[in-house]
Amino acid sequence: MTFTKRMKKSIFVKYVLPFFQWYALLIVIAIIIDYFLHRYDLMSVGRYLGPIGTFAILISFVYSLRKRQVIKSGSPKQLLTFHEYLSWAGSVMILVHAGIHFNALLPWLAILMLLITVATGLIGKFILKKANETLKEKKLELVSKGVTKEEADNQLFFDSIVVDLMKKWRTVHLPITLILSILVLMHIATIVMFSN
Repeated sequence: MTFTKRMKKSIFVKYVLPFFQWYALLIVIAIIIDYFLHRYDLMSVGRYLGPIGTFAILISFVYSLRKRQVIKSGSPKQLLTFHEYLSWAGSVMILVHAGIHFNALLPWLAILMLLITVATGLIGKFILKKANETLKEKKLELVSKGVTKEEADNQLFFDSIVVDLMKKWRTVHLPITLILSILVLMHIATIVMFSN
């Protein structure tokens, strides 16, 4: 199999590139909304999108409560989908709320943590499970064609490295989510303290 054919079928092309497209779409949509709010002098709308987006993300954590069996009702699969899309939409609203302002460090740190949290969440959603399944399928296919397990491992070396790196996503996603939560609470506290 040629390098070009292998790249077309590679896990990187099938799953990692679409991840970057979804991530870029998040940022592009936020920029477009922010542009139109500024163009039509509706910047005050952006101020309200922060709390609405935060509330949307908080509601999405029903999935986490179900996963940890704090609540017993609801389909875990449906709640995961609910979590993914509501968090993504909430993140767009928060990015619009943040806008392009360079007057405070705390909100920028929160936005950085938000972007990292979204990235790690998208890795879990779009990439890891499918990539792991694809890697196993490719290996079985090669072995069924008479390729030894060692040769199959050599041919799938790059894909294996990509999947192994992606398996570490949760070790980043959960602590970053906690840091994001702390920064959001600090941001809200400073807004309340200094709003007079």
